Amino acid sequence: MRNDIGLTIALLKAGIKDWTQYNETTFNNNINTFIQNAEERILFAVDLTVFRKNQTGTLTNGNKYLAVPSDYLSSFSLAVTADGSTSFLLQKDVEYLQEYNPTGSTGVPKYYAVFDINTFLLAPVPNSNYAVELHYYYRPASITTGADTWMANYAQEALLYGCLIEAYIFMKGEPDLIAQYDQRFKEALFRLKNYGEGREDIVLIVTGK
Repeated sequence: MRNDIGLTIALLKAGIKDWTQYNETTFNNNINTFIQNAEERILFAVDLTVFRKNQTGTLTNGNKYLAVPSDYLSSFSLAVTADGSTSFLLQKDVEYLQEYNPTGSTGVPKYYAVFDINTFLLAPVPNSNYAVELHYYYRPASITTGADTWMANYAQEALLYGCLIEAYIFMKGEPDLIAQYDQRFKEALFRLKNYGEGREDIVLIVTGK
């Protein structure tokens, strides 16, 4: 799924204009939005390990909150190490934690919840500066930032057709043509899913990506 060059933002923008045969100021000003929307389509449709991260940190004694990484989307696990033993916290909603620990009792945390966009809530409140490790699903950098992204290298077909869907929706294009690109996008996603289920680990080892 990768070519020898990789897909740059300049190549992708040129491809969108060539395929749509459209080059108008308002359209051009929205191309980054088309690309970002297409990236979101891929990100939430395909579960690949390249979209996962591990981050370590330290809880603060007496502080029931833990900062959420800026690129956080959702959790796979949150583990705390206390007295040389590592245990995994159970994810609950905020109301559960508030009912479980209404008085703010301290101890080794057992539960966590997404309190807001920037913060996890913990219960019990940490009674020491415990080490923690978060395994999470993250939002990778967009190719629109100039980054050399995994999608630009390995999901070029899906990225292009996702962009064309967004572009033709913006243009109020013919439904038949949008449906055709949508079908091609779904076929590309299907190949990505197969890649993730059976071939991803091999490629990651060989390429070092």
